[in-house]
Amino acid sequence: MVIAVCSGSFDPVTYGHLDIIARSARIFDKVIVAVLINSKKKSLFSVEERVELLRQATAGMENVEIDSFEGLLIEYMQKRGARVIVRGLRAVSDFEYEMQVASINKKLDEEVETFFMMTNNKYSYLSSSIVKEVASYNASVSDLVPPVVEKALKEKLGQ
Repeated sequence: MVIAVCSGSFDPVTYGHLDIIARSARIFDKVIVAVLINSKKKSLFSVEERVELLRQATAGMENVEIDSFEGLLIEYMQKRGARVIVRGLRAVSDFEYEMQVASINKKLDEEVETFFMMTNNKYSYLSSSIVKEVASYNASVSDLVPPVVEKALKEKLGQ
C-alpha cells in the first residue's frame, strides 16, 4: 500500500487544494491530508477548525484521511508509514522553493519521494491568502472554496 501525505496550513482549504487532493487520491492507495501546526504563523482558523473543514470538504473521498501534526514532515511520515509527499505547484516560482524542501526531505530520509503536481489552470492564481483577502471585503468566494468554507469564513469575519 502506497501512502502519500499532502501537507500544508490549509487556512482555509480552497478548490485548488481539493483538486490536488482528489487527483492524488486517484493515484495513491491512501492520502493523508496533514494540517501543519505552526505556532509562529498567525492563522485565521484554528487547527481543529481547519481539520474539520477539510473533513467536510473531502467527505466523499474514501481513501483520504485528515490529520494534523507538529514538527518535521519527515518524522510525521515515518510515524504514519508514508513514503510519498505530494506538493501542488501553481507557478515556476513555487517550484524553486518546493525543490529546496524536497531536497532537504530527501537528505533526511532517502526512502521518501516527492511528487509535484501541477495545479489545474483554473486554480493557478488561487491561494488561501487571496481567499481571505477577498472574503475580508465581503466579496463572494463561492467559486474559490466549498460552501462549508465560505460559511465558516463569513462567520469568522463577522459578516
